[in-house]
Amino acid sequence: MSSAQRPAPFRMPERLFAELATGGGSAEAIDFLARGERARRLLLLRTLLDRLAGLATPLTPAAEAWQAVKAAAGRAPEPVDRLLLAPATGRWIAHVLRRAHGSSTTGPPLWAEAGQLCAVAAAAAVHAGTETDLRVPLTDGRLQLPGLGMVRLPGSERGPAVGRARTRDGELTLTGPSRDGRPVTVTCRPGTVPVAAGPGTAPAATAGRDPGTHWVPLRTLTHTGPAGTTAVLLDDLDPYRDLDDPLPPARLDTGEAQAWQRLFDEASALLAGARAGEPGWLDPSLIRSVVPWGRTSPLPPAPPTVSLSASSGDAFGGMVIARPATGLALAEALVHEFQHSKLGALLHLFPLLDDDRVERYYAPWRADPRHLSGLLHGAYAFTGVAGFWRDRMTEPAHAEAAAYHFALRRTQARLVVRTLLASGRLTAPGRHLVTGLARTLDGWLREPVEPAALARARTAAALHRTEWRLRNVLPGPQESPTAVRLRPDRRGWRDLRTHAFATRPAVPRTPDEHLAAADPATALDGYADALSRDPADPHVLAGWIVARATLTPAHTTRRLLARPELLQPQLSG
Repeated sequence: MSSAQRPAPFRMPERLFAELATGGGSAEAIDFLARGERARRLLLLRTLLDRLAGLATPLTPAAEAWQAVKAAAGRAPEPVDRLLLAPATGRWIAHVLRRAHGSSTTGPPLWAEAGQLCAVAAAAAVHAGTETDLRVPLTDGRLQLPGLGMVRLPGSERGPAVGRARTRDGELTLTGPSRDGRPVTVTCRPGTVPVAAGPGTAPAATAGRDPGTHWVPLRTLTHTGPAGTTAVLLDDLDPYRDLDDPLPPARLDTGEAQAWQRLFDEASALLAGARAGEPGWLDPSLIRSVVPWGRTSPLPPAPPTVSLSASSGDAFGGMVIARPATGLALAEALVHEFQHSKLGALLHLFPLLDDDRVERYYAPWRADPRHLSGLLHGAYAFTGVAGFWRDRMTEPAHAEAAAYHFALRRTQARLVVRTLLASGRLTAPGRHLVTGLARTLDGWLREPVEPAALARARTAAALHRTEWRLRNVLPGPQESPTAVRLRPDRRGWRDLRTHAFATRPAVPRTPDEHLAAADPATALDGYADALSRDPADPHVLAGWIVARATLTPAHTTRRLLARPELLQPQLSG
């Protein structure tokens, strides 16, 4: 190969890395991460094509399907690029590669999962208006078109089957077997629909031989702001929308989808007020998909906080979220998960740490011990979350809770950054990144916060660390100041205090509420009474230790806060 043919190396400019190392990052920096993800996605697809070359399949061979994708990209590069970078496409590639390498064995027959490339090719052809004729995988008579929706054939046989998908000028005709052995055909013009459009606005489908056949479109969450209209997939259909194993479609009812739209409007309006490029800033148009989790009806009421949110390094810009009750909670979750996407993309470009994967470190937002990679993800995500709450402190409706959450998360993230820097396992780029986070957090720690909110934040941080140590740490010599000897009988537990301390209780009743109301003496009496009934309850004991340290700050109580497990090695709960 001559020098003229040699591809240019993919290098991130130092100034963009420095932006991302603050915990923030400009639109230019995030676009660079997206281009890195595109390059990685193409490399993984090349690897997958090589692995599938010898796979026996009744579908269109992978190499032919890929040629159809390339032909579509030649005519419509932008929509095909979006399709290849879609979170569900990334999760599918990663899942099938794990199956091909034998590290995963779950899912339908390998030929059917590998054949999702044929569905990708059909979707690309629809976007580009190219003409294709592909043998595609069907599941219970359904063909999933990534980023578009789902075709359902009526009267189809259950399980995996082979269908024929023909595309021309943006129209798709699908034929597949029915239960009685006769072929059934549907023709449709696939496309997404905004949730705001309401029911009955889906692109039409016509049945060639059965009037019951229809097209089910993916819906989009939309928001119109000064920069234009943002549309984000609300993905309740794609089999690879979750973090790993394929799932059946779980269509949201109309009321639930509309509840998501209302929350997305509120969240987008909140995010619009952030300082561009700083930690906590997120342009909603950067989100590629939101996967609703655990709800298909607006009843019962959603919880006030996000009970579940998750993301994957294989799915840049995608996130799985359980619908909360407020746009504020949704906005925080969107920022949190996009921080994970940014760091995941950085980890694909740089070796940031040498992690032995041993779970032995304290993470202030987890009930269980974590490995170093988990600490790094948490530190990066919660630096962004702290920035999000910092931006809310000037908003009267959110000022009290925002001051608390900002004070809490900046303190907790700085503690984890200290652990990472002391671990000795960061690479040069990793140390650059974590030092940048430390610089951001140290600057924030000097910023004034309303005293009562600051006191509650410090108390909540101490409570979490104390209870974590009581439940997880063996008394005795420690391995190091940051890594500890863990109890073999440790179990999961629910953090009941972090969000409960966000506002001062108007009429405190429980010991926790008295502690949150800056009345440690009454709290201490309440904890002591509870301990008289169960002296080893770690939740109550943590409260007693923190209340005592608050009431009588001295060397002995500070030592007890540092090593609470020395007080009570035998725990209940």
